[in-house]
Amino acid sequence: MGFFYSQLFARLPYPTGSYAGKTIIITGSNIGLGKEAARHYVRLGASKMILAVRNLDKGTAAKVDIESSTNCAKDTIEVWQLDMSSYASVQQFAARVSFELGRVDIFHANAGVAHVEYKLMEDNEGQITVNVVSTFLLAALVLPKMKETAAKYNTRPTLTITTSETHAWTPFNERHAPEGGIYDALNEQGKKDPNSLYWPSKLLEVFGVRSIAERNPTPGCPVTVNMVNPGYCRSELVRELDTWVVWFLNTFMARSAEYGSRTLVHAGSAGAESHGKYLSDCQIDEPSVFVRSAEGKVTQDRVWVELMGKLEAIKPGVTRNF
Repeated sequence: MGFFYSQLFARLPYPTGSYAGKTIIITGSNIGLGKEAARHYVRLGASKMILAVRNLDKGTAAKVDIESSTNCAKDTIEVWQLDMSSYASVQQFAARVSFELGRVDIFHANAGVAHVEYKLMEDNEGQITVNVVSTFLLAALVLPKMKETAAKYNTRPTLTITTSETHAWTPFNERHAPEGGIYDALNEQGKKDPNSLYWPSKLLEVFGVRSIAERNPTPGCPVTVNMVNPGYCRSELVRELDTWVVWFLNTFMARSAEYGSRTLVHAGSAGAESHGKYLSDCQIDEPSVFVRSAEGKVTQDRVWVELMGKLEAIKPGVTRNF
């Protein structure tokens, strides 16, 4: 479905069902899509909702807001600190998940950034660190708990990554880099034009989810891993951009955060048939033509090998979780 048609005419169902007994984690949940998805889950009876946020004060404000609109029990929502620009913070958060939670049924890797100025975070340009490396580091670290949940409670948890239709818009010229040099090429490009790295970061997310699913096919894999495109929504993601294009999109085409969040809730309960799939407008869709091409597959495999090398350098042995 084309971008403009989707933005203007797609009808996204209001989330229903019950999440009683479920423990759900959403990163980047103090504002926007993450916050509104959390509100839906709590409204539908989630037993435990973890708001994973960088700023605890803003997270607490989101907690109070959701509590007031849903009248949930005061112990339903917890606010945990997570800074996706720090590998140490990611590991500390994941350790807390493992030790403090009895189960994890749905994990939304929703936190993301879009920069117009170059920002070095850890060993990469910031968008690559937050949107890609930290996202998959976190996924690798929480998957064991989710697999444990599947075995202990005879259920099928879901790990879903918030991506974007913009994955299809990048020419991804970095694929022409020498063997082992794609991330280096991205970082060099980021120094020249950081604004150009958001689309590639979303493509890398798509490649990553597909790679995980290929290595862990159903029914053998007890956890569904999928990705969701929420469409263009009014949010603070593009707060650094002040252009007439952003103004036009926000004024005439953008979805509200609540409307876009419906796609996240759908992805969280889409089931085994969505394993490794790209979801858009609350249904399974196809990723870009390039992703599905022979060259795309070669690029995907190269990107995966490089990403695994990065993750092993951060925490040796962690890639065995995939």
